[in-house]
Amino acid sequence: MTQIKTKNSERSKSEAKAEAILRAGMQEFLKHGYAATSMDKIAKAARVSKATIYSHFGDKEGLFNAVIQDLVKDKFQTVIGLQTPQSLAKDPKIVLSEIASRMLDNTQRDRTFQDFIRIIIGESGRFPEIAQAYVRNLSKPGIETLTQYFKAHPKLKLEDPEATVRVMIGTLVYFLMLQEMLHGKDILPFENERLVNTLTDLITQHQQ
Repeated sequence: MTQIKTKNSERSKSEAKAEAILRAGMQEFLKHGYAATSMDKIAKAARVSKATIYSHFGDKEGLFNAVIQDLVKDKFQTVIGLQTPQSLAKDPKIVLSEIASRMLDNTQRDRTFQDFIRIIIGESGRFPEIAQAYVRNLSKPGIETLTQYFKAHPKLKLEDPEATVRVMIGTLVYFLMLQEMLHGKDILPFENERLVNTLTDLITQHQQ
């Protein structure tokens, strides 16, 4: 029993350190960018040794990957939120409108997420691996999940479900980049609802 308690205590301490490192990593990456962030800065902010960071995450790239995973783990389910078979029983226009609206609202309210995307885009030329980490952890699962939904819904008869998903997500991402990342909402104001309604109408207009 004592051994079990000791192991549980050690596991709890290890998890607490990992969480502290993730928080510090996010803080330092946002403050300095990927290239200028050092493991020394992260160790100091997390109040752990560099060796502890390396033992948990391997290297800076491994830590950045973990920060992305931590950032998007709840966001994916919040935004996509597809529950089979419940979602297949609902009108696809309603389901897609809800997903698109959540994606826009969630990203527009999350300044930390926006700032993190700016870092990824800004430094992707020198460090393509950090951009690929984002694609691997958020874009790929989102495209695959929606593609499966498009293929499975009995009312949607799409010639190319994956291409349709990419059109949908591409439209939403470009809108967010134009309005939020590029600060275009005062220059080209446009209501979320108009975009969502038009996009979902185009996708579902031939449903059976």
